[in-house]
Amino acid sequence: MALASFKNTILHNLVSKPKTRKVEKEYPVGTRGQVVNDMDVCVLCGLCSIKCPTHAITVDKAEKTWSIRPMSCIQCRCCVDNCPKKCLSMGTRFQEPGSDKVTKTFHQSEKAIAAQEALMKAAKERAAAAAAAKAAQAAAAGNAPAPAAQPAPAAKAEEKTEEK
Repeated sequence: MALASFKNTILHNLVSKPKTRKVEKEYPVGTRGQVVNDMDVCVLCGLCSIKCPTHAITVDKAEKTWSIRPMSCIQCRCCVDNCPKKCLSMGTRFQEPGSDKVTKTFHQSEKAIAAQEALMKAAKERAAAAAAAKAAQAAAAGNAPAPAAQPAPAAKAEEKTEEK
């Protein structure tokens, strides 16, 4: 009896189409691929490496590099969602498997480094100006006499009627 049902299954599989579909090389929009970093926008804050559950991302501020181990990445998108500059994105292509454990390292360009240094210098200047203004305001408040008492509104009304 079991042999008869097995023959039916074999004959059915020989004449029917397969139940699976072919795998496409380009994945449709909305799928998760490898993490892509735009190093010209990245400020190397390190939030992506902190939020990565597998610690696949490494940020080195001293050498101005951003590294990822693609085979350790689980494509959870935590780094992309937590990036303050939105320089990280998920590509539509997956990392091709290989026999070597690869670490992809990206370096910041000289143009991006110069732009970040200019921003830091401007921020320090603004902070120094704000501190100087606050100190001047505190000095003026300490040396200035108390403001004179304002006349009451009724007294002002009496002054206007006397003038007419």
